[in-house]
Amino acid sequence: MDDLSCTLARVELILGGQKSGKSARAEDLARAWLAESSDRRAVLIATGQAHDDEMAERIARHRRERALRVPGMTTVEEPLQLAPCVDRLASPSTLLVIDCMTLWLANWLMPAAPGAQADPAAAFAAQADALIAALGRSAGPAVLVSNEIGLGVIPLGREVRAYVDALGTLNRRLAQACECVTFMAAGLPLRLKGQA
Repeated sequence: MDDLSCTLARVELILGGQKSGKSARAEDLARAWLAESSDRRAVLIATGQAHDDEMAERIARHRRERALRVPGMTTVEEPLQLAPCVDRLASPSTLLVIDCMTLWLANWLMPAAPGAQADPAAAFAAQADALIAALGRSAGPAVLVSNEIGLGVIPLGREVRAYVDALGTLNRRLAQACECVTFMAAGLPLRLKGQA
């Protein structure tokens, strides 16, 4: 593990850009957690959905590679209902890794399925409240992975601007609820909150 290895926080948020090392850091934490005791479990809650062939191949590749990197971690796919999933899976001996919050938000705000919520932003706000409450009452540790996409130029489209704003708000709320926040850039961790 890198120079920011530390005792696993009860809830850690890992932020960064695409391919910055966010998921790799979460996997490092899961490997360290599993190595400490044979009684421990690690569960990845995957939020991605395969709406096209490229995404289906990406998900399949991630599964294969993750199985090699962290063979003891199981995967549960849950694109929408994270709070009940956390409630169901949390235990003192189980580390939950939720990857990623960015896709979870997209699943709520830009649903591909017909018959989507009339007001997806309001529905998502309730879901975010429920997730933060579930993390607060969770009996075990959790690691959340999210993208930081608000550092670039302002997008031209109204829907994309609304999404960037919503993700910034979600990341800020999650950071407030987490004991530890780590920012990843070029594979290097920077501790933003919590003990190093």
